[in-house]
Amino acid sequence: QVQLVESGGGLVQAGGSLRLSCAASASIFSIRLLAWYRQAPGKQRELVASFSWGGGTNYADSVKGRFTISKDDAKNTVYLQMNSVKPEDTAVYYCNADWYNGSSNWGQGTQVTVSS
Repeated sequence: QVQLVESGGGLVQAGGSLRLSCAASASIFSIRLLAWYRQAPGKQRELVASFSWGGGTNYADSVKGRFTISKDDAKNTVYLQMNSVKPEDTAVYYCNADWYNGSSNWGQGTQVTVSS
C-alpha cells in the first residue's frame, strides 16, 4: 500500500548529469533498504546502488564514483545523483524499498537515455 513514485529521468548527453527521485508515501525511516535498479532492453535488471539505515551505501562497480545516493527526510525522498553519465547508463531505473515490516515494493520506473 505504500507508494513509491520515481521522477527525474529523461534525455541527457554523455558526460552530463541527472538526479532521479524516489518519493515515498510513508516515512523513509521505515525503509530498511532502498535500492536503485536499472534494466536495459534485453538485459536483466541490475542493482545499481543501495542504502540501508546503519549499513550505509553500496554501489555497483560500473557506477562507483559517478552515482551517489542521498535523501531528504522531510520530503520522504531518496535521490540518485548521476554524474558523468555514459551511453551504457541508458535504462529504465527503478527504486525498490524493503520495509521494516517485511514488505517490499517498487516504483514505476523512469527512463534515462544518454546520448553520445
